[in-house]
Amino acid sequence: MRAFYTVLLSALLLACGESKKEDNKTYLPASNGNLNTISVVADNLLWEGNIGENIRNIFATPLNGLPTQEPMFNMKQIPTQVFDGFAARSRIVLKIEKGVGEATTKVVNDAFAKPQTVVVVGGKTDQDIINQLKTNRDKIIDAFNKEEVKEKLRRINLSLLADEDMEKALGISIDIPSAYRISKAEDDFFWIRKNLSNTKTIELMLYEVPLETLSNGDSTIVDIVKMRNNITKTKIQGEDGIYMAVEDAYAPSMYTTIIDNKPAYEVRGMWEMKGYTMAGPFITYAIEDKINKRYLVADGYVYAPSLEKRDYIFELEAMIKSITIE
Repeated sequence: MRAFYTVLLSALLLACGESKKEDNKTYLPASNGNLNTISVVADNLLWEGNIGENIRNIFATPLNGLPTQEPMFNMKQIPTQVFDGFAARSRIVLKIEKGVGEATTKVVNDAFAKPQTVVVVGGKTDQDIINQLKTNRDKIIDAFNKEEVKEKLRRINLSLLADEDMEKALGISIDIPSAYRISKAEDDFFWIRKNLSNTKTIELMLYEVPLETLSNGDSTIVDIVKMRNNITKTKIQGEDGIYMAVEDAYAPSMYTTIIDNKPAYEVRGMWEMKGYTMAGPFITYAIEDKINKRYLVADGYVYAPSLEKRDYIFELEAMIKSITIE
């Protein structure tokens, strides 16, 4: 524990040799790094042994709801002795400290740069550290995900779509990049699209359904799939009766989360075109809005054959998580 605080105190005082103090304020350098890339600070022997194997199994596990295996996070290892200067500015950092006393997991914000989330996992033995990683897996992933969503939204906000009429109609605000366009606006249904090429697209549907549309319990996922299939069949039907539906052969995954301080369901899975050879991943959020007696549904999907899709789904996730209900 003492080693943990020593590291952080040194970082805050020195900020890797580049911060300064003026008027009793500490100034930190800007963080850097590709989105969804963890800098793992660990001695080489730890990274190449059981600890490194467990880190990779936890944080590089394939992300649910994608047609091919893509890791939840990319990772780059930084030996402890060179974790300084530019290397210490990574936006999300997992720091492994062996032999520091009692087993601990600490989440620290803006330790070496800003914005930044540093997770320090320590223990006397390899097994202590592995146990901490497994026990705090969800906590660590959530901390890193929130930092990356925040960074993605910062980038999105550099140029926003003019969508005031849509926001007014749905009673929400949402951050959507100006690269998107509103392809369909119909009562309480909006279809927003971005072209990656002539045939590849990222798309987002926003709509509302009555609260009674979704039940709470084992049948919730069934209700969400039924709701989604009905919307895609009736609102964005293609020619000759072609329509999108949740792929039967790929069971979607459902989670509970919070958006705008409201409970929400999150569903990840695969869609396919009935009557045509097209498919891809989708992510659906149904946000409970009791005041307005509805679920606000944000449903994003990607069609990008031959391309990796994790970052496209993450873009949709960030946009959806910016939603606030007025």
